[in-house]
Amino acid sequence: MMANSSATTGAGLPPFCWPVRVYWEDTDAGGIVYYANYLKFFERARTEWLRAKGIHQQTLREETGGMFVVSQAQINYLKSARLDDELLLTTSLIQTGRVAMTIYQQARLKHPDNPVLLCEATIRASWVSAIGKPARIPQVILDKLL
Repeated sequence: MMANSSATTGAGLPPFCWPVRVYWEDTDAGGIVYYANYLKFFERARTEWLRAKGIHQQTLREETGGMFVVSQAQINYLKSARLDDELLLTTSLIQTGRVAMTIYQQARLKHPDNPVLLCEATIRASWVSAIGKPARIPQVILDKLL
């Protein structure tokens, strides 16, 4: 997590959920999800989470000249997803600061009684200008995140 005494937290908000099915293109020769593809799944879930909050990344870039970039990712692989599995991806805001936010994400095997945790990640997304220089997250975005 970020060390920033003025940071705000999204704790207590329900996680955003996004379903994904595993296709051939997501797997290795053994029909198991290739480890790097969890990053793609998480990226899609974060994009949809932002969209659900009224934050459209292309519009954001055009209007503010800035964008979020992943500056750190910590991932724990617990179990394997396989071809045709239905996954449920969750996204939760852990903390926001002046220039970055920390997000916790999970990939769970969809199961009616008890979804199985397959992979989890803590992602730091930093705000940068159009030329890639760190900058403050615009207040209008922070207002939508919390």
